[in-house]
Amino acid sequence: ICMNNRPLIILTGPTAVGKTALSIGLAKAVDGEIISADSMQVYRKMNIGTAKIQQSEMQGVRHHLIDILDPGEDFNVVLFKKYALEAMKDIYSREKIPVVVGGTGFYIQALLYDINFEDNDNDMSYREELQTLAAEHGNSYIHDMLAGVDPESAEKIHENNVKRVIRALEFYKKTGMKISKHNEAESQKESPYNFEYFVLNDDRQKLYDRIDRRIDIMLADGLLDEVRSLVDEGYSRDLVSMQGLGYKEMIDYIQERYTLDEAVYTLKRDTRHFAKRQVTWFKREKQVTWVNKNEFDSEADILSFMIERLREKEIIQR
Repeated sequence: ICMNNRPLIILTGPTAVGKTALSIGLAKAVDGEIISADSMQVYRKMNIGTAKIQQSEMQGVRHHLIDILDPGEDFNVVLFKKYALEAMKDIYSREKIPVVVGGTGFYIQALLYDINFEDNDNDMSYREELQTLAAEHGNSYIHDMLAGVDPESAEKIHENNVKRVIRALEFYKKTGMKISKHNEAESQKESPYNFEYFVLNDDRQKLYDRIDRRIDIMLADGLLDEVRSLVDEGYSRDLVSMQGLGYKEMIDYIQERYTLDEAVYTLKRDTRHFAKRQVTWFKREKQVTWVNKNEFDSEADILSFMIERLREKEIIQR
């Protein structure tokens, strides 16, 4: 299937803003299917902490990339892109429109602009060497190495983000090219799709109140038991899946690093910070349509506005 000029709809926004409910109405209106762009909902057994949509809420709309991995498996942007493209092919083959829904802006960007993250070989020796250097001499040591070969990247990447520092050094060693130059070239790419990119947002205080309320509901729904049973099954805190908000804080409580009050306080605070970072990310993206909830009287009005935009851009027929 040639992807060029195929219709693609994106609905994103900060956590707890109300994407899920709106996405169902949108998918039904355009005869679409939903692809989840969420780094946590791919995991089975992790339902409460990820605010995963339940079968009963889907209203017959088909969803992709939900419950496809075991919590012990890794998930990253490369895998997201691979699975999402497979899902899109499948959706297009049935003459439906893919609606990408979720808050992971980096994943959406990679898919929309077909950004390449090729891991050009599987030789891990240099990565291991760098990890050892970081462990022995501290993070600033390898960060200084990066500053020596790619000062632009060193400027952008914090020295404590060891994973990204190592990735940038690896990229330079393997390709002889600065990752900052590579990323810049990739960011100039045009999207191969006929797309509309909606960012749902709300008044900050309202959003923060919703986050606090959502976490209270998760706790009432049994978040702690969910995390406990994952820990009992042997899933440890250092797994990618367990780095998710809600999971690492509850593990810290279970392992007595926090009281429950401290764990909940940290979870609410960090989720608010996360939402703020998400909004900052979307503000940097080009060609997005902001949908500010406070400018509409109802969900139905928001949906009408979105449908009208999709007709104007000829993504759906009038």
